[in-house]
Amino acid sequence: MVDVLLGLQWGDEGKGKIVDYLAPGYDVVARFQGGPNAGHTLNIEGKRIVLHTIPSGVFHERPVNVIGNGVVIDPWEFKKEVKEVTELGVDLRKKLLISQKAHIILPTHKILDAASEHSKGQEKIGSTLKGIGPAYMDKTGRNGIRMGDLFSSDLKSCYEHLKKKHLDLLQLYKFDFDLNAMEQDWWQGIEELKSFTSVAGEYFMNEQLQNGKKILAEGAQGSMLDIDFGTYPFVTSSNTISASACTGLGIPPSSIREVMGVIKAYCTRVGGGPFPTELSDETGERMRKEGNEYGATTGRPRRCGWLDLVAVKYTIMLSGVTQLIITKADVLNIFDEVKVSSAYRSFNKTVDRIPFEVNTLSPEPQYESLQGWKTDHSMKSKNDLPSELHHFISYVEKQTRTRVSMVSIGVGREQLVEL
Repeated sequence: MVDVLLGLQWGDEGKGKIVDYLAPGYDVVARFQGGPNAGHTLNIEGKRIVLHTIPSGVFHERPVNVIGNGVVIDPWEFKKEVKEVTELGVDLRKKLLISQKAHIILPTHKILDAASEHSKGQEKIGSTLKGIGPAYMDKTGRNGIRMGDLFSSDLKSCYEHLKKKHLDLLQLYKFDFDLNAMEQDWWQGIEELKSFTSVAGEYFMNEQLQNGKKILAEGAQGSMLDIDFGTYPFVTSSNTISASACTGLGIPPSSIREVMGVIKAYCTRVGGGPFPTELSDETGERMRKEGNEYGATTGRPRRCGWLDLVAVKYTIMLSGVTQLIITKADVLNIFDEVKVSSAYRSFNKTVDRIPFEVNTLSPEPQYESLQGWKTDHSMKSKNDLPSELHHFISYVEKQTRTRVSMVSIGVGREQLVEL
C-alpha cells in the first residue's frame, strides 16, 4: 500500500520534517515530482539540513529511498546535496535509487529560467531560477535527457543538440551568462549521478507493492502551486496534488491508502501571486520573525498571513485528503488572538470557493477570531496541549470535515504530538 504526503498550501508547510518522522514505519520513501526548487528542512541531531532532491527518509535505517520519474534532477545541485548528507554519516549509495525516466536539468535550462523571469519585469512569477520550468517544457516537448540516457554513448551529442536549441532561444532575450563554468560543474554532477543505482522505477515500485511493502510518497511544493489547479500563472511547473504520485512513480490509484495533507497553523507564500490572507503589517512581520519564514531554497522572506481554510478545503477536495497534520502551532504562541478565514467576500457575496479570477479579484477574507494559546515546547501528548489549541484543532476539523492526526509544536522530531 501507498500513503501520500503532500502540502496543502503554497509550500513550506513542513513536509520534510513529517516524512522524516514517519519514515521508520515504511519500507520505501519516494519523491514523485518537483526538483531542486523544493527545500525540505530537517533537524538531524541538532543540525539543520535542507534536502532539495533526495527524499527525506534517508536518515533512517529501514526505508529504501527513490527519486521517481516525475522528478527533474540538477546534477551539480545533486552532487552538493550528496556531499552534505554523506558528511552526516549516511551511505547514500546503499539507500538511494533513481528512476531511469527522471529528467535531467541542463545548465541552459537554468539560464533560460533566469532570462525568462528577468524579461517579465514587474510581472515576475517568483521562480526559484533552478531551471525547473524549462526542464519540464523539454519533457513535454519530447526533447529531454533522462537518467537512463546518461549511460548512452550518444549522451554528448544529445546534450549538444539540446544546448543549441536553448542557445537559439536565448537570442530572444537580452541576458548575459557564463555557460562554460556551469558546464564544468554539470559534467562533474553527471559522473556523480552515474555512480548511483538507476532502476526502472515503475517496475520497482510495483514489485514493492506486490511484495506487501509499505510506501510513503513524498510530495514537493504545495497544492496551491499545482500547474493545473493552483493560482495560475503563479504556480510551479508540475502537478503537486495526490494524482501526481501515480504518474510520478508509475503506481495505480488503487494502491493509495491514506492521503496526508500538511498545513501550517497560518499561511506563507514565496514569490508573486494572490494571497488573500496576507498580512502586510506589523502582525505579518512578527509572524515572519517568530517562524523564521525565509525560503529554504531561495533565502527570500516569505509573505505571511492567517490560516486560509477556503484554500485548504479546496486542496483537500482535489487530493482526497484523509487526514491533516498541522505544523508550526508554536509560532502563534505570541498572539493573544488567532484568526482563521473560512470564507471570502467578493462582489458583495460571501463565497467559500477559490474564484477563477483570484489573481485580479483580490477576494476579501472573512475572519473568525479564536483565543490564542501558550504552548510548552516539551509537551509530549495531546493531553498536555492547552484547551485553546484543542479548540483551534477542533475548529479546523469541523470546517474541513477532515480529522487532524498530528500537530507540531517545535522544530524537533520529538515535538510532533500525535492525536
